[in-house]
Amino acid sequence: MQETTQAMTYCVAVRNEAGLVFLSDSRTNAGVDQISTFRKMHVYEVPGERVMVLLTAGNLAISQSVASGLKVQMENHGEGSETKSLASAPNMFSAAKLVGDAVRKVYERDAEALKEFKIEFNVSLIFGGQIKGEEPRLFNIYSAGNFIEATPETPYFQIGESKYGKPILDRVIGNELSLDEVAKCCLISMDSTIKSNLSVGLPLDLLCYQKDALKVERRTQIDGKDPYFASLRDRWGQQLRKVFNELPDPGYWQK
Repeated sequence: MQETTQAMTYCVAVRNEAGLVFLSDSRTNAGVDQISTFRKMHVYEVPGERVMVLLTAGNLAISQSVASGLKVQMENHGEGSETKSLASAPNMFSAAKLVGDAVRKVYERDAEALKEFKIEFNVSLIFGGQIKGEEPRLFNIYSAGNFIEATPETPYFQIGESKYGKPILDRVIGNELSLDEVAKCCLISMDSTIKSNLSVGLPLDLLCYQKDALKVERRTQIDGKDPYFASLRDRWGQQLRKVFNELPDPGYWQK
């Protein structure tokens, strides 16, 4: 089978009343001896008017083509331009359709060539943000270019190695949390995934978007030397062991 670089990643994004939180790792691999770092968070911003964030997983070449194509469209957009782009989309639903169209465009160009090398067209995207005049919105976009939107009942999306970090999200995420609390929960979810899966790793990209800010104000990269993340990992592990030790043993066999 033709070797190909896969963004075997973990990305998570949450929407609630406070705004949006996006978190992604940066590890990719094309085999156990080819581990690299690539950013999987892409930001499209017109300060004061709109902020959009794209998280990517799957085949790296495909996801980079989609992200770069959207960036070029946005850069080429200008007054009088008829080119549709994230800079001109009237609402986030229309913007999500543009992302889906970008996926389909890459599919039309590359899918047959990939198939000849027995490479699956594999890409998963989380796309969210806010355009002035509407609420922040969040979408999960699939390889076919179709998508679903987050709701109050389903306020978060995961792509990549999602199973390890899901339990904490299901137990903690709620509409009443602050952005800092949501970010803390997402970081614990990421730590659980890193602990259980070698294909996910540091550094991390974290972006917290405050509702109606219409500009990126809180974005950081977290590496292995980050004191907060190191403390969070240690304390979370210690507290889990403490709670475990305090739980009673099963009494099924006691008479």
